[in-house]
Amino acid sequence: MNNWGFGQFLEAMLVFFFWFVFIWMFIGTFADIFRRDDLSGWAKAGWIVLIVILPLIGILIYMIVRPKMTEQDKRMVTEMKERQQRMAGYSPAQEIERLAKLRDEGTISPQEFTNLKERALA
Repeated sequence: MNNWGFGQFLEAMLVFFFWFVFIWMFIGTFADIFRRDDLSGWAKAGWIVLIVILPLIGILIYMIVRPKMTEQDKRMVTEMKERQQRMAGYSPAQEIERLAKLRDEGTISPQEFTNLKERALA
């Protein structure tokens, strides 16, 4: 029977953690490559081949030379934020109603109300 010491257990957990992170990076990079509309099919195939042949170096190179955030990425981030707000029960109308009460009570100024209302609608 094999008895594990604390050092062996710690080493096994570190190895598991780094393998998990590596696989997560691999999947995330694949998803990013396939999701992008600004890459041609050949460019996507080239990145996939590079990542499969040289996984860690390929992922690092992709992350370094990856184009900046496109309009598609910005739209996707905005949609994800809106989805999270809906799931949390956030409603711009309720927020504006709450801000109107604060303005009527004198807690916030009309200028602050306008600024916060624009932020709630954004």
